[in-house]
Amino acid sequence: MTTPQDQDELLPGTRRALLHRIAVAQSEGRAPSLVAAVVRGGRTVWHGARTSVDGHGPDENVQYRIGSITKTFTAVLVLRLRDEGLLDLADPLEKHLPGTGAGEATIAELLAHTGGLAAESPAPWWERTPGSLRPQLADVLGEQPFRHPVGRRFHYSNPGYTLLGALVEKVRGASWEEVLRAEVLEPLGLRRTSAQPQAPHAGGWAVHPWADVMLPEPTEDLGRMAPAGQLWSTTGDLARFAVFLAYGDDRVLTAETVREMRMPAAPAEAPDVVDGLSYGLGLQLQSRDGRLLFGHSGSLPGYLANLTISVEDDVAAVVLANCTSGPPLALVGADLVRIVAEAEPRIPEPWRPMPDVDASVLDLAGPWYWGTHAFALRLAADGGVSLEPLTGYGRRSRFRANGDGTWTGLEGYYAGETLRAVRRPDGSVSHLDLGSFVFTRRPYEESAPVPGGVDPAGWRGIG
Repeated sequence: MTTPQDQDELLPGTRRALLHRIAVAQSEGRAPSLVAAVVRGGRTVWHGARTSVDGHGPDENVQYRIGSITKTFTAVLVLRLRDEGLLDLADPLEKHLPGTGAGEATIAELLAHTGGLAAESPAPWWERTPGSLRPQLADVLGEQPFRHPVGRRFHYSNPGYTLLGALVEKVRGASWEEVLRAEVLEPLGLRRTSAQPQAPHAGGWAVHPWADVMLPEPTEDLGRMAPAGQLWSTTGDLARFAVFLAYGDDRVLTAETVREMRMPAAPAEAPDVVDGLSYGLGLQLQSRDGRLLFGHSGSLPGYLANLTISVEDDVAAVVLANCTSGPPLALVGADLVRIVAEAEPRIPEPWRPMPDVDASVLDLAGPWYWGTHAFALRLAADGGVSLEPLTGYGRRSRFRANGDGTWTGLEGYYAGETLRAVRRPDGSVSHLDLGSFVFTRRPYEESAPVPGGVDPAGWRGIG
């Protein structure tokens, strides 16, 4: 539970702005209740709730159904299998789970919703009917599971994550729920996250679109579809899950693997490019207010959920409501992150000099030219380097040291490409080679092996 000391970590004005935002969302969205939490620096620093019921509002221990945020948990289980060497993301599903009729899609494509599968299972609507109506994978997929060529486009698919849950069961030899509890929920201390509701939990409601009256929604066990949307959770547990997705936890997934989950993995549709939306491996990505956000939204009849994280700001938000439609929780979550990030921006760590530096690497620091484009090479404390344009635009990347005097690109155009310093017989640096590009200390330096050569007459004006 969030203690009063934790609450005091945010300024009173920030706390009031957060409360105002969720109050507006609950009122304008006509939600029976809405509960939210904010995480900063790896722990919960604010919790708020609004409710239409007299008395104490829901706290961080009240369960709500979280819908498709469940998919992120399922993706974590699949990445664990990959990290253990039990499968490869490039493997077709058929290699590990034969006979589904959808096995040509790769595991990565299913994680990124690019497997070409239908968005929903065959009728009746799976979210509002018992999972017992779909006992087998064939019942979930239907006679024609594909809607698009495999790997060609992003098409959100609930059956795709049902297949991933079945994959986990096949490889582990246990139910999806058992594996999830043993490998994710228990290690991360998510004691209030479960496949079935546990008291106290909020009831699900539909609010009439044209009158302030409500109708209870049925709560169905999704059966085979559980890995796509079954889970119940709390703002307290999802706040802890947000910390894991930001930093990793070696008991579950390393920081490197959770970073991989946050990388775009699906081709975006044209409207998504305009809106700054993309999808990684079990995570939704968006660009909003000049910051990169990741997480996931969820909905099931009677419930809405959102988890939003900004790694750069070190802030995350969780928002849950118990209504079928109403507040735009993705916008609310992004606003909660923005409010904290702008009102109380992250204070950077003090600058400290590097403990040691290789003189031969220090000799490479400074300006370099690719043709006439000016770049700067900077050293990082971990032995890596960065290369970025001096003009503020152009290709940039960080590079990881390989331990042999070369570096490998980590992002952008140069991801996976090798950077090395080419030296003359006397040991002095001739140029940098980056994926066949020649970077020289001066523009088109005559003594360097510039492709195509350099005009011997040199630089000139027009006389």
